[in-house]
Amino acid sequence: MPTLNLKYYKGPDAYSDGAIEDELLKFVEKPQEFMEVLARDNRWPLLYHLSPERRNLLEWYPFRRGAALLEIGAGCGALTGLFCEKTARVTAVELSEKRSRIIERRYADRPNLEIMAGNFAGMSFDRAFDYITLIGVLEYTRAFVQTPDPYQDLLGLIAASLKPDGMLFVAVENKLGLKYFAGARDDHTGRQFDGLEGYPAGGTETFSRDELRGLLRNGGFAEQTFYYPHPDYKLPTEIFSDAFLPAANHVLADAPNYDQERLKLFDEQRAWATIVRDGKFPQFANSFLVLASQGKDA
Repeated sequence: MPTLNLKYYKGPDAYSDGAIEDELLKFVEKPQEFMEVLARDNRWPLLYHLSPERRNLLEWYPFRRGAALLEIGAGCGALTGLFCEKTARVTAVELSEKRSRIIERRYADRPNLEIMAGNFAGMSFDRAFDYITLIGVLEYTRAFVQTPDPYQDLLGLIAASLKPDGMLFVAVENKLGLKYFAGARDDHTGRQFDGLEGYPAGGTETFSRDELRGLLRNGGFAEQTFYYPHPDYKLPTEIFSDAFLPAANHVLADAPNYDQERLKLFDEQRAWATIVRDGKFPQFANSFLVLASQGKDA
């Protein structure tokens, strides 16, 4: 059985997909039926939380078996099970009590899992970690680290919880991703061209490649390796890197907006071909996965 720690939970739940999370609480008891659920129900929250494609993001990474991993913003546990399989000890932090209970029920057979409900910014830990993950979390930093410099303060807290040779994993959308030029709505605000216009309304925000590199470097994570999950980091079918970029004749799939209608202002596959030939794929990839550590700049 996993351990559920409510010591830091202040309540109420500030982030939720709504009533569908009550359904998720029932569905997760039978993981062998996830594909049956997804075959008959195409609602985005179910696909996002239950699809096995979520694991593609990091299933390939050679985690050290004896390692301790801290997952910040575990959601409903889409990747938590993978981390439990790959490492010796997993601490999953989640703001929401309901989502924490979903994780607890989903992985009832995982004794190497501790779930901590509450705000990471107010927590303390009895160990340093080999790995820390921020998967779809960095863009919400201003909401849960309410300080004058929230990003640097968050990265400072992470650095303090990470072993000197530890690794930070960050997955986030690219605000200059090609899909946004082509008419896709922003994944978080639901508005078209929001990131391209610099998020004029404030709040949630994503980053270009150079911005993200600078943010991490200023936070003490100078050594960085960029990967480019396609069509995005949420449901990736391919993962590229600076050492293995798509070839000019590689057909890159269009990026869907799973939970809302989207415009298609031009042929994305043809645009990708042009971008790849010009060597600009890293700048226009739809999302990033960054492996960052404290050391010399890569």
